[in-house]
Amino acid sequence: MVATNSTLGSILVNAQGMTLYVFGGDTPGTSNCSSACSQNWPALTVAGGNPTAGSGVSGTLGTITRSDGTKQVTRDGMPLYTFAFDKQPGDANGQGLNEFGGIWTAAAAGGGAPTSGGATTPTPTPAPPFGY
Repeated sequence: MVATNSTLGSILVNAQGMTLYVFGGDTPGTSNCSSACSQNWPALTVAGGNPTAGSGVSGTLGTITRSDGTKQVTRDGMPLYTFAFDKQPGDANGQGLNEFGGIWTAAAAGGGAPTSGGATTPTPTPAPPFGY
């Protein structure tokens, strides 16, 4: 489903309204989050069949099979996750965190990263011109 977050704009959420994230350490069709990572970042899974997109969700939903045999939901091939420290719908405490080898970003409703709400990569400060 799609929800509006006051900081991030329109983002994807699960059926309970919890923010969904993509992991910068993943590649399309492959989850690189397991063990301790998956305790903090539980995979969005489906028990059987295909995931169903709510109104406003763009992209193609699908699944991949995780090493434990569960089917993880993907959008445009990228695995989706929730964050264990988001306690209520609307929380986006995982936005921009650099954990387990990559940046975690709330999944924007239109695809890609949200348009606001914190940089996912630091912006370097330019060095002053030589001689200053």
